[in-house]
Amino acid sequence: MSIYQHFRPEEREFIDQVINWKEYVEQNYAPKLTDFLDPREQQILSTVIGKHPDVKWELFGGAPGVERKRTLLFPEYLNAKEEDFQVRLFGIDYAKKFVNIEHRQVLGSLMSLGLKRGKFGDILIDGDNVQFFAAEEIADYIRGQLESIGRASIGLSELPLENAVGIAEEWNEMTTTVSSMRLDTVMSALFNISRQKSQQIIQHGQVKVNWTGIENTAFECGEGDVISARGYGRAKIITIEGKTKKDKYRVIAGRKK
Repeated sequence: MSIYQHFRPEEREFIDQVINWKEYVEQNYAPKLTDFLDPREQQILSTVIGKHPDVKWELFGGAPGVERKRTLLFPEYLNAKEEDFQVRLFGIDYAKKFVNIEHRQVLGSLMSLGLKRGKFGDILIDGDNVQFFAAEEIADYIRGQLESIGRASIGLSELPLENAVGIAEEWNEMTTTVSSMRLDTVMSALFNISRQKSQQIIQHGQVKVNWTGIENTAFECGEGDVISARGYGRAKIITIEGKTKKDKYRVIAGRKK
């Protein structure tokens, strides 16, 4: 039985990468530190490696409750320490009385530096307090290059990890029925919008499933998928409970803004 049949075709490349990481640790008896992985990638890694007798692995993203985390794979005789994950926390200093900084602006400015998304962890915003996690290997580069976000000039302060702002993870649970698990149909039910509207925002590149942009309205959603739509927030398919007498899928989902 192939490991690939448990996943979507577009996830095959990442599965191969996970297998390569595992083999590196096995063959070199040395640890392997990954970039920041999103929750779907973490789930794939967990499934592919599982409880391996010779390779252990742990996740850390800088603070409790974060989504994006680095993974350390290491031989069974070693133990992982927090500093092994090489995560740095930056605070953004800006004119808070005159400027409002949003999550998308921070991410856009970081990506404009020419670095991969995997080099950055979660972006934390609590009122006017804005922070982000980054991989230690790019910390000096960020300090030298990131001078503005949007139109605002900024400064950076490196902070102890324990100074990260708190993260409130609150999903409002709901139960609904859908005629199919197509992305446009599921979005219509979860975000309480028309199917035509859901098709428009999908086709305009404003929707992600498991942190990957999806423009195919017929994309088949599954249990555990996280769907985010610009301007509508985020929803998670918690459980697909089967079909009703009218041949519709009964879905338990969570939603948050």
